[in-house]
Amino acid sequence: MNPLLLRSLVVTGLLIAALNVVFAGVEYGFGRLPLWFWLTQLLLIPAMLVPARMFPEAAATRAYPRRAGLYALGWLAPYAVYKFTGDALRPDFNANASLFAVVLTCLLFGLIFAALRRPR
Repeated sequence: MNPLLLRSLVVTGLLIAALNVVFAGVEYGFGRLPLWFWLTQLLLIPAMLVPARMFPEAAATRAYPRRAGLYALGWLAPYAVYKFTGDALRPDFNANASLFAVVLTCLLFGLIFAALRRPR
């Protein structure tokens, strides 16, 4: 893997984790965040690394539906970690609603990225 891409993915994973902690801390109080929440933020790093090969493949894919699907799958793991850990803090947490929101958002990300990033 390209060292620049690897560094970008790790930094992006850490940035998403930091934002998740800040948003949850502001909403619930930093002292009230459970230990599992802090530890699961570390899952964002492998969640960014595992689908890393999908983005270059998607950028080179000509067919729009396949390109959109690859982008959506690339965003699925990191966004799922971000969304589920934030939603699980709520007392009225609904796993089905959270999963639906993750899938819908990733599909929208995929469609938008595929439209913006057409292969040359």
